[in-house]
Amino acid sequence: MASDTSKLENKQTLKKLVFIAILMFGFGYALVPLYKKICEVTGVYSLTKPDEVVNTQVDESRSIVLEFDANSRNETGWEIVPLENRKTVHPGELVQVTFKLTNPTAATFEAQAIPSYGPKEAGQYVKKLECFCFTQQKINANETRDFPVVLVIDPELPKDVTTVTLSYTMFEIEVKSTTENRQASLRERQS
Repeated sequence: MASDTSKLENKQTLKKLVFIAILMFGFGYALVPLYKKICEVTGVYSLTKPDEVVNTQVDESRSIVLEFDANSRNETGWEIVPLENRKTVHPGELVQVTFKLTNPTAATFEAQAIPSYGPKEAGQYVKKLECFCFTQQKINANETRDFPVVLVIDPELPKDVTTVTLSYTMFEIEVKSTTENRQASLRERQS
């Protein structure tokens, strides 16, 4: 009788453990879309959509110096540079700046640009309407391409901020690149 009770308890424990394992797997599977939804709702990592500009009034009583910078974070040999290093603008003014990307290699890559701002607090006042950072970019072999950025500095930018730096870092999307592309690029640079 004791062994029957023990077998029944073991069977119930096994059922509970299997249920918990299935529940854990389901939770782990649901984490990715859940994480994306949380980021979408909170605005974290919202690189893929243009900002909304509410106030379109230009504050001509103030001038802001915009500084532009760009670099690539990989071993591909790309060059990305702004065509203008600095520009003086008024808050609320529509600004366009162009970045030139050159891929001097024989390899094609997928890339993503990530913006950063200085001072860090200024980032919330830089409203990008058009930006190459919104989508992944396919960079063909031996290609040179211009990427426009259209933005507005929100007039609510604190008055003590007179210079804003907008920097883009271009990252290679590893998943989309092939080993052959990387090897071809390395061979070309070594020769």
